[in-house]
Amino acid sequence: MSHQLTPLIAFYRSEAPDHKGRYINAIWALSHFWLEHTHDYIQWLFPIPEAGRFNGFAPRLTDVEREVFHDDSVLREQQRVSLDVMLSFLGLVRDGLTITAQPSLNIRDHIWLKAGGHNHLRISRMIRSLALCHQCDLALALQQAVIHIGTEQGIVSNASIQYWSEAHKE
Repeated sequence: MSHQLTPLIAFYRSEAPDHKGRYINAIWALSHFWLEHTHDYIQWLFPIPEAGRFNGFAPRLTDVEREVFHDDSVLREQQRVSLDVMLSFLGLVRDGLTITAQPSLNIRDHIWLKAGGHNHLRISRMIRSLALCHQCDLALALQQAVIHIGTEQGIVSNASIQYWSEAHKE
């Protein structure tokens, strides 16, 4: 099926940069420090239909783009690479649909384990985007992992747990 090439799809296919001129592979290669302190890339890696509060240049996931993700296994694989990058940043690792804590995971270095913060919003976005981009099993695996690990090894707030619990619904 032929699809219109949108900025988001072109970005995911490594054919065009985001609003700051960054290609997806360049974002994947950035340090955890950069991922923590930069806030305008997550919307490109994990798009959702709603406009973000912090990045007016971020793409919004449309029905057309959802259809492209549905039809294109390469795009879904690219999103799994984005997930793996973010999981590493969060101190987690994925093997298929199994997401576990890295041995080095700790509350001091992985601040998402604290009661709240911007990384909780990122996690909610990641779960929701995976579900919307036809990776529901992976969205559910991420949801279950962050809820379990966040409550067992961290002090994640009940409010964040609730957001994560609801994020995988389309």
